[in-house]
Amino acid sequence: MIFELAGSLGLFLYGMRIMSEGLQKAAGDKMKHVLHLMTGNRFVAVITGAVVTMLVQSSSATTVMLVSFVNAGLMTLQQAVGVIFGANIGTTVTAWIIALLGFTVDITILALIAIAVSLPMMYSKKVSIKNMAEVFLGFGLLFIGLHYMQASIPDLSGQVGVLKFLTALDSGSVWTMIICVVVGMVMTMILQASSAAMAITLTMAYNGWIGVYAATALCLGQNIGTTITAFLASVGGNTGAKRAAMAHVLFNVIGTVLAMLLFKPLLSLVGLICGYDIFALSGTALQQVLPTYLAMFHTTFNVLNTLVFFPIVKPFCTLIEKIVPESAEYKENTYHFTYVASHMETPEIFILAIREEVKKMSQLAANMFDDYLEAFNGNCKDMPERVKKLKGMEEYADQMQEQLSGACVKLLQDSQTPTNANSLTTMIRIMDELESCTDSTMDLTIVSDRLYFEDGTLSKEAQEALHDLEDQVQKYLHFIDDRMNTTISLSEMQIAMDMEARINEARNRIGRQVELRLSRNEKTDVRLQLHILEQARHMEHIGDYCINIAESSFQLIKHAPVLEKTKVAGSSRSSSTAG
Repeated sequence: MIFELAGSLGLFLYGMRIMSEGLQKAAGDKMKHVLHLMTGNRFVAVITGAVVTMLVQSSSATTVMLVSFVNAGLMTLQQAVGVIFGANIGTTVTAWIIALLGFTVDITILALIAIAVSLPMMYSKKVSIKNMAEVFLGFGLLFIGLHYMQASIPDLSGQVGVLKFLTALDSGSVWTMIICVVVGMVMTMILQASSAAMAITLTMAYNGWIGVYAATALCLGQNIGTTITAFLASVGGNTGAKRAAMAHVLFNVIGTVLAMLLFKPLLSLVGLICGYDIFALSGTALQQVLPTYLAMFHTTFNVLNTLVFFPIVKPFCTLIEKIVPESAEYKENTYHFTYVASHMETPEIFILAIREEVKKMSQLAANMFDDYLEAFNGNCKDMPERVKKLKGMEEYADQMQEQLSGACVKLLQDSQTPTNANSLTTMIRIMDELESCTDSTMDLTIVSDRLYFEDGTLSKEAQEALHDLEDQVQKYLHFIDDRMNTTISLSEMQIAMDMEARINEARNRIGRQVELRLSRNEKTDVRLQLHILEQARHMEHIGDYCINIAESSFQLIKHAPVLEKTKVAGSSRSSSTAG
């Protein structure tokens, strides 16, 4: 009996996952547009959280995304809190599906019809149809799992001791309610899915093993238990991520406490909405209406909880900030990107978060070169401290590349659409090039620092040539940064190629000047001339990395002929670099 229940539960969860993946793939770019609404006002954030949770069929997945977004700096804590409110409302849809279809119709027929519809769709050449096939297949497996779950619940009619214990739990006393809340919380934490825990609760209620008080208390506990996933996701994240996870926990805990204090009035209100007095029903009549009553209770609780917290979002966020203060360890040169492998079935969200992090990385590369120029072309009074700062920025970029590339690889290992796969591989390449830009800037720092302390004096001609090259590289880095996360147009690609050509020209001009000085046997410091060549070489490398980034962003098929020309132009880079 235990193995049957475990197997049916596993089938239910597997069907839920397949359906979630199919819905999300079918949503495609529409999902991205919905996600962009998260940065709107509080009301829009609540609606967005509800819609996204309905699409991915998991409040845990939505809150994990939020933790990742806050960690990445995509959202403020106040915006994340609004989405959390909506996620709690959106997750009640699953209970309604089970309550309305799982107990009133023969779900095996629905399941078989859904699977039958999905089979021919799987062989379609259109990706959109294949995605919908996953939705129907997941829907069918979900209801087959629910059917067997109902059949696997043991018959307790002859178990006097067990029935007596369950009856005692349904007494409505404070202690029994607390016990049921804890049981619901632990059940959800173990299953890592509030939908599965709710399905078990609804099934037990329909079979008459638990009554109104016990079932509703279990629902309240499940609301708390579902917060564990986001909490685990925040471990290792920055302060913002921890605050978002704590907001989810406190929202559900405080809401549950308030519901416990006003428990019977809340039950009466739900009964009033349903159109009957739940306390006047018993036996078979109660069993028949209890699943839909629980679904209404779940929705009403979360809606009322949102209405209570909605006007006090700012004080609530202030409380969270006091509970989770800014940690000094995240103010140092340590990077953290939060992602959870168990929720990589929501790639659109994580790809968006990673893309924003790549944008930050491009800003870091541009800012690092700016700081380098300010240090060695200005009157820097504390050179060792400035060099230390640049070294910290370079190490930070290394950590960004390692962690973000790891997240991209994990996403690529899962089933992805071709569009997602192309986006991920492109971002991996861009991150590699950006990290190389910071490496070259650090190499420049080392060379210039050596020259600075050796008190090497450059000729006016050499200074002008180097400054021209530095200016070209600085403009190129900011040109790339301004166009990060957008597809570079045909005209912009031509500008990128021209900018790289000017950098190559400036570098070659410096090389000719050095060669001329040495050939004339002028009284010049050979080591100083080698420093100049080394500086020019590192700056040319940055130009090479920038054109590679531009090529990666330039992905439109109609521009393919230009890409070929770019590759030809790129071949000259290797020869000039070698020179």
